[in-house]
Amino acid sequence: MVGKKIQPHVILVPYPSQGHINPLLQFAKRLASKGVKSTIATTKYTVNSIYSPNISVESISDGFDEGGYTQAQNTDVFLKSFKENGSRTLSQIITKYENSTHPISCIVYDSFLSWALDVAKKHGIYGASFFTNSATVCAVFAHIHHGTFSLPVKIEENEPLLLPGLPCLYPIDVPGFIREPESYPAYLAMKMSQFSNLENADWIFDNSFQELEGEIARGISKFWPAKLIGPMVPSLYLDGRIENDKGYGASLWKPLSEECLNWLKTKQKQSVIYISFGSMVSLTPKQMEEIAYALIGINMNFLWVVRDTEKCKLPKGFIESTEGKGLIVSWCNQLETLANQAIGCFVTHCGWNSTLEGLSLGVPMVAMPQWSDQMTDAKFIDEIWEIGVRPKLDELLGIVKREELLFCLKEVMKGEKSYEIRRNATKLRNLAKKTVSEGGSSDKTINEFVYSLNLAC
Repeated sequence: MVGKKIQPHVILVPYPSQGHINPLLQFAKRLASKGVKSTIATTKYTVNSIYSPNISVESISDGFDEGGYTQAQNTDVFLKSFKENGSRTLSQIITKYENSTHPISCIVYDSFLSWALDVAKKHGIYGASFFTNSATVCAVFAHIHHGTFSLPVKIEENEPLLLPGLPCLYPIDVPGFIREPESYPAYLAMKMSQFSNLENADWIFDNSFQELEGEIARGISKFWPAKLIGPMVPSLYLDGRIENDKGYGASLWKPLSEECLNWLKTKQKQSVIYISFGSMVSLTPKQMEEIAYALIGINMNFLWVVRDTEKCKLPKGFIESTEGKGLIVSWCNQLETLANQAIGCFVTHCGWNSTLEGLSLGVPMVAMPQWSDQMTDAKFIDEIWEIGVRPKLDELLGIVKREELLFCLKEVMKGEKSYEIRRNATKLRNLAKKTVSEGGSSDKTINEFVYSLNLAC
């Protein structure tokens, strides 16, 4: 490659779920806007869901081309098959481009797919790992990998887990499977595999930014020397430098945008409570009931995303009794919704993408984490960044009861604390915009990556 003046070509390989495809596709768009040819390589089952101008798309196989993970029906079987078939088909794509005008310079791979780095090294090209969690969560797992502490973590209710460079993490703040590793063994194994060959990566990227988690990233840099390049949110909502970048360009579901937007037009500024628990969370009927009665109790406008498979869990007569005040949809464009001036707060499961979206758009949050890294993200929303509140769980039922949620909704929407929360949310929104704008910390880091790729061509 040395001496050839050709355009760098990066192939990006996401784990095939919406929350992993979106940030990697957004990174591809950032790179393309800086003159790098960018190609997304995703599974045959998800390839038709991706469309974005200036981004090429190639398919690889996970061995279950008709239905992906759902077809496999077993996490271990799926991951083993994906490694075997994904390695082979990704290698074929690299070979295909070798003698073209755009040979592949680098594989940017989802950190869940550590085998992609082995493919890169086999072909003598660069490999860059992309972590889709917060720097804090990555730091926790890096400490586990390097033996700072071992699993299961046994911490008393009032005693924190103390790790260098991190705030105190109490039992409710750490991912559940750290305390109970047997609860999600395949998922935990996948989280730990992110570090299996990481020392061979040429770059490590994370979807966060300096002003948000820079201190934490510096504190773990000995074990996990990541570059923060986020937030990977479409440009329209931040710096506006990528033309027509209104959405991610990937959807495994059909959004119902028009209905939501037309309804929101009829509502006053900051008067609507938006509730969404993402694409994977399944709430218990009792938790759905408690949320429903909290919404009845606050008597304010609400937009609630409830998947069709979950609607049977709503209390009988709830939809009819809240007609006019509430709108329930099976899906909507979350970015467009959060950007709408009618939205007053975001009741969220605290997945990292949703957290970054709410934060980037300056929307106060009510944090209701369900599992995994969501617990840690919720702590930061409530205690560290102070851009929302986290309702307390009922000790016996293990859910948020209606009285507690009602109190938190009032606190965020119209309580004394709401002014401070909104001020903090606006501050973080401005920092998110600054970091991806020209000369911002994330923008500089991406430019350094592009410069390195250009030098190598």
